Amino acid sequence: MKFLSTSEKQTLNFAKKFAGKLKGGEVLCLVGDLGAGKTAFTKGLAAGLGVKNTVTSPTFVLMKNYKVSGKGIKHLAHIDAYRLEGGAQLLGIGAEDYFGDAECVTVIEWADRVKDIWPKDAIKIEFKIGKGDKREINIR
Repeated sequence: MKFLSTSEKQTLNFAKKFAGKLKGGEVLCLVGDLGAGKTAFTKGLAAGLGVKNTVTSPTFVLMKNYKVSGKGIKHLAHIDAYRLEGGAQLLGIGAEDYFGDAECVTVIEWADRVKDIWPKDAIKIEFKIGKGDKREINIR
């Protein structure tokens, strides 16, 4: 699936709609340059799942968990792998406990840095920067 966004608001709305397709247990691996829309997408996804808290990138704490209201999904695990040098470091903080958990959706920003531990059924979401505010979002 490919989506062309012309604004942050469009990216947020697209992610909100995408959240409605999730059942729980998914691991979303977000890949793209700085400023490409990974965090904006995650904020929209969180809103679509029913997260009430403000979502921020967990760059310095590595992982944040958010309570989800509604559905069978109970929480969103938001991981930022920017400062990591490989999957072993991510496993060291217990991230794999969330992979495949039917009550959780896991989002990994900068997932290309920990590609060695992606689950086989991970959903890759690639962000490409276009001119101005344009972004191309590819989901595989």
